Amino acid sequence: MTDQGLPVIDLAPLAGGTQEGVAAVASEIGHAAREIGFFYVRNHGVEAALIERTFKAAHQLFGEPLDAKMALTRDFFKTNRGYVPMKGENLDPSKPSDLKEAFNIGLDLAPDDPRIVAGEPFRAVNQWPDLPGWKETLLSYFNEVWALGRRLHEAISVDLGVERDFFEDKLDAPMATLRLLHYPPQPSNAEAGQIGAGTHTDYGNITILLPDEVGGLEVQRRDGVWLKAPTIEGAFVCNIGDCLMRWTNDVYVSTPHRVVNSGSRERYSIAFFLDPNPEAEVACLPGCLREGEQAKYPAISGADYLKTRLDASYEPVRAARDLNS
Repeated sequence: MTDQGLPVIDLAPLAGGTQEGVAAVASEIGHAAREIGFFYVRNHGVEAALIERTFKAAHQLFGEPLDAKMALTRDFFKTNRGYVPMKGENLDPSKPSDLKEAFNIGLDLAPDDPRIVAGEPFRAVNQWPDLPGWKETLLSYFNEVWALGRRLHEAISVDLGVERDFFEDKLDAPMATLRLLHYPPQPSNAEAGQIGAGTHTDYGNITILLPDEVGGLEVQRRDGVWLKAPTIEGAFVCNIGDCLMRWTNDVYVSTPHRVVNSGSRERYSIAFFLDPNPEAEVACLPGCLREGEQAKYPAISGADYLKTRLDASYEPVRAARDLNS
């Protein structure tokens, strides 16, 4: 456990696959998911060399000229793919736009994929910069962390009392987003209340985050106290998202967090947001209901749920852009 109280969970027993090992990891994740909603994971199986290449790819992309990056914004509001310019997102609508830029990819589909042709929700073709080897690096990282997310869901299933593979067919073609993020140092002339990423909760099932050594992530406890979540070498930061909280009838908690880059260095991070398949039914799990208790939320598809959350996040920026067009 860190000095700030965020659990550090060793996933080696999960990789071993024994019933006892899986149960031990499930118990630790379940406790963290109920109490603070955040935890670190070690021995996760993602190679350090791949992580290093992905960070280099992020530095390379965000170092490109602005016009080259803006060429990758095509239909972003429709697809959630491509480049998000500085101040192009507003995670806390009560505050000024976020001081960050980002780049998103999702499940990599060809233009003639039947799901693209049919116009299925949240299915889109990725946009790629013209940088040698860049696409291959990002897709390798996407696939490795996607696999890690599915392994974490095995432990989550055990903790929640459902079959170990309960989530597998709900995460085999997910609306997952791999997001590269770049935060400049907080400028002295920033608007009041403007920070790297405003206070928010994540929308999906689980987020697997890899921040660089600069730090800046802060997590809000239930009593309102903000905890710093420092970078731990070789560990991911994971947190429960709103969709999994809904699936568990609020047994698991999706915790508010923010990014404050108050130092003098640029900050980079790599976030993987694991949302379920578009058609997956998000409905209260039976084991998450006490006797006589009713489900707090009606069943909803994964796609419909994500749409409501993304619309709320981008609407203030989209409205401002429309007014200035």
